[in-house]
Amino acid sequence: MISIFWHRRDLRLPDNHGLFQALQGDYPVLPAFVLDRHILDDLEDRDDARVTFIHQQLEYLKGAYQAEGSNLLVEYGYPLEIWERLIQSYSIKAVYTNRDYEPYARQRDQEVEKLLKKHGIPLFSCKDHVVFEWEEVLKGDGSPYTVFTPYSRKWKAHLQAVGMPSYPAENHLNNLWKEAPNHQIPSLDAIGFVANPIHFPPTSVSQALIRNYGATRDFPAVAGTSRLGIHFRFGTISIREKARRAMELSETYLNELIWRDFYSMILGHFPRVVGEPFKIAYDRIEWRNDPVEFEAWCEGKTGYPIVDAGMRELNATGFMHNRVRMVTASFLTKHLLIDWRWGEAYFARKLLDFDLASNNGGWQWAAGCGTDAAPYFRVFNPTAQQVKFDPAFEYVRKWVPEYGTGSYPEPIVEHKMARERCLATYKSALS
Repeated sequence: MISIFWHRRDLRLPDNHGLFQALQGDYPVLPAFVLDRHILDDLEDRDDARVTFIHQQLEYLKGAYQAEGSNLLVEYGYPLEIWERLIQSYSIKAVYTNRDYEPYARQRDQEVEKLLKKHGIPLFSCKDHVVFEWEEVLKGDGSPYTVFTPYSRKWKAHLQAVGMPSYPAENHLNNLWKEAPNHQIPSLDAIGFVANPIHFPPTSVSQALIRNYGATRDFPAVAGTSRLGIHFRFGTISIREKARRAMELSETYLNELIWRDFYSMILGHFPRVVGEPFKIAYDRIEWRNDPVEFEAWCEGKTGYPIVDAGMRELNATGFMHNRVRMVTASFLTKHLLIDWRWGEAYFARKLLDFDLASNNGGWQWAAGCGTDAAPYFRVFNPTAQQVKFDPAFEYVRKWVPEYGTGSYPEPIVEHKMARERCLATYKSALS
C-alpha cells in the first residue's frame, strides 16, 4: 500500500508543499511524473528546449530519489490512461499533487480526480506554484481586483497577516517508498524530441543583483535581471523562498513576483482572456495582420535595432529581456497593427519561461486591451527606447552584428506614420 506524489510544475524536493504533505501521510510515497502527450504533441518544434530542460530535471530528481533508496516513476502518454494503469499496477491509497491553474491542467485534474474517486482513492492538491491563489486576495466585497497596484497592497497586507509557510519535504525523505521499481525515464528520442544544447540559467542569483534590481532591470546589456523565469515556470525553485528573499532585499523584485500571482488570479477569475481581450471592445480593432511584416518581426529584421536584437535573442536563447519584451510587443501590435494573439503565440512557442497567465497578461498590457493595460495612445518609440536603455548599442551589437552596415535593413515602417495610423485605428474601433 502506497501513496503517490504526482510531480508537475514542481520539479524539486526542497519546500515542495504537495510532496511535504504526502511524506506526512500514512503510506510510503512513490514520486511520479507524466510526460503528457496532450501537451507534448502540441509543441511545434522537435528541439523545443523546454522538453530538454524537463528531461534534465527528471534525471536530477531520479538521482535524488535514488540517493534516498527510492525512485521516480516517469510515464509517457495520456494522463487518464496512465492513471488507469497505475491503479491496476499498485495498491494506491492516496494521491498528492500541487495545483496547476491553467485551463487544460484544471480539466485534466478534474478527470483524474473523478477516476481516482471511482476507485476510492482521494486526491489531495496543494498550493505551491503561487504565494496566493486567485480567491485569496480579493476586494472587500469579494470581487477580484483588475488593477495591479491596489491588488499588490492587499497582497502585502495579507502576507503580513498570514505569514509565509515553509514545507521542508527534504527533511522527511525517509518516508519514500523504498521498494519502488527502477523504471527508466523515456529518452527524448522515444517521446519524439531531440536534445537542445541551449544554456539554461542557474537556480540562484546573488543578493547584490536582487538588491540592485530596481536600478538595473531596464538595461538589456547589463546582467541586471534574475533570469529565474524558467525555474518559476517548472518549479525547480520555490516561489516562497524567493519571495522571502525579495522581502528582505528589494520591493521592486517582490512586485515582479506579485505580478505572477496577479496574472494567475486574472486567469482564474476571467478564463475568457485566453483567446479574447479582457476589454471586449478591443476585439473591434481592425488588425492589418500582414504576414510578411510578421515574419520580419519574428526573424528580427524590422530595421529597428532594439526590436531586432530582442527577437534574435529570443530565437537563439529562449530568453528576452523584460524591457525589450515590452518594446517588441508594442511594436508588433501598434506599429505593425498585428493582432496581439499572433505575438502571444510566438512567445508561447519560443520562451523558456512561457507561462500562460503572465504571457497573456503581458501581451494584453502591450496591446492596451488588458486589465492593467497601458492606454492605447501610449505607443513606445523604439528609437527613444534604444537611446534610453541601450545608448551605447551594446545589446544591439551583440545580437545584430550587421547593424550599421549596408546589409542591415531599412525600417519596415516609419514611426510617426505608424503611430498616427495606430491611434486612428484604435480610436475608430473604440469610439
